[in-house]
Amino acid sequence: MRKPVYFRNWINDWQWGVRIALFLILLVSLMQFGMFSLTQNYMIAYLGAQPEDISFALLLTYAGIISILPVQFRFLKYFETRNYLITNIIVAVFLNCLCMNCHDINVFFILRFLQGILVGNTAACALILIFTRLESERAQAIGSAVFYGTILANTVLIGLVAAAVVVSADWKVTYYYLMGFQILTLIICLLVLRGTSGHKAYPLHQIDWAGFILFSCTVAAFAYTMIYGSKYYWFADPRVLWSTLITVCGAGLFFYRQSIIKRPSINIKAFKYPNFLIGLCLLAIYYGSKDSINLVYNYAGGILKWGTLQVICLGLCNVGAIVISLIVSTQLTLAKRHSTKGFLVAGFLLMAGYNLWMCFIITPDLSFTDLLFPVMLQGAASGFLFVPIIIFTVSSLPAETGTTGLVVAAYARFTASSNSVAGFYNLQLYFNQHFKEGFLGYLTADNVMTADRLKGYQAIYAAKGFSPDQATTLANAVLGQNLAQQTQLLTNRAVFLSIALLLFGVAMLILMIPAINKTFLHWNRRMVVPSGSL
Repeated sequence: MRKPVYFRNWINDWQWGVRIALFLILLVSLMQFGMFSLTQNYMIAYLGAQPEDISFALLLTYAGIISILPVQFRFLKYFETRNYLITNIIVAVFLNCLCMNCHDINVFFILRFLQGILVGNTAACALILIFTRLESERAQAIGSAVFYGTILANTVLIGLVAAAVVVSADWKVTYYYLMGFQILTLIICLLVLRGTSGHKAYPLHQIDWAGFILFSCTVAAFAYTMIYGSKYYWFADPRVLWSTLITVCGAGLFFYRQSIIKRPSINIKAFKYPNFLIGLCLLAIYYGSKDSINLVYNYAGGILKWGTLQVICLGLCNVGAIVISLIVSTQLTLAKRHSTKGFLVAGFLLMAGYNLWMCFIITPDLSFTDLLFPVMLQGAASGFLFVPIIIFTVSSLPAETGTTGLVVAAYARFTASSNSVAGFYNLQLYFNQHFKEGFLGYLTADNVMTADRLKGYQAIYAAKGFSPDQATTLANAVLGQNLAQQTQLLTNRAVFLSIALLLFGVAMLILMIPAINKTFLHWNRRMVVPSGSL
């Protein structure tokens, strides 16, 4: 049967032209993440929201993506790719107009979920088009490297535009740039994609819409529980209690439904394969630990007082290391020169080394060069880990499970993101309180160092013309700021150390489990073989 042809004749044989077009389509579909994360402080002020509300809105976008993903693969087998892409881009522009003029945080939550659905639609189209341009034996490795590399790098790339716009204009202008890029992508789709590709259209019957709604409610409730649980003291608040009940009951009903319907969204049999479960655990650990890079960016902007563009430049160095290590790991994977085990051990050890490095160097005064090498080390670790983990996870399943591997891997991504947001928040709360109480034990009037420091601050402000009362008030305020800064530095150090120990333990387990398994099998064999036959 003739393969579908998605690109017009004038560009179909121009490989670099196709690659650029696909990269732009994929990048624009992911711009909602980068642009939103870099303007969230302005959204807090504009909507009167709390930081937890913005984190919840971001996770709702992920929820929209993973909710539509199983249904998405059915759509792609029915609709023509160009028309489907164009429709999604037009709706995305319309939703951005609504977001820009939205004044109600609850309406904004709904819009973010819908935007997640559109991001999932467009990104899935781009991924399918990428796979069609690759040889079958290379598609999984190269396609995963390009797709997930773009996901990892999009925030920094879009940040270059967002940072420049926010510095020179009102933050709302970022939406105009975003819509401009989307319209540009719309034109690219019209110019390079065929109206009819010649693919066989599969009818849209027996789509699990009930499962889609059930899953959407479940993941939204799970995100609410993880984000707001600490703020509202968990089950002491009825809202968190209800969201937890919805999560547990919804998850149970969803998986039960998948086990009884004829065309399930995910194949439950996938969870019978041990390597698949191991891959999901590794993926969750990787996603949860890699987000510690956000502590570095927050530290550079908040404590070191770097400008946005300087922080973005640091992020670009991280992206550069990701791209280089992705290329190396993908090439070695294709050449089959190294096992997945080697990549995993090297990647987790590099990630542990980055966290240890940050733990030991973090101080109130660091230069760009001081942070450059650990940040690049983190990027190298991400590149060595991500594609091998994805390939290991997806290839652990037989062909009969279909797209279940990709879908459940996306579920693991969402779960890990929710846990990392809540986990870093709770870790920082705990360590902040721990170190603050330790400092307060020394900040007394009887402490000579504290008294000398206050007198020094008072003398500085008195020399600038402030009255004695004003100088005392300002000196106490400066001491409080120093306390908060040192507490945050020690908190970050403790978080980095905790993650480093976890990752080192994972690397050691990956190294030792095969040997332990062989030893167990050996002793088990000795127990069942008669002693006279040994």
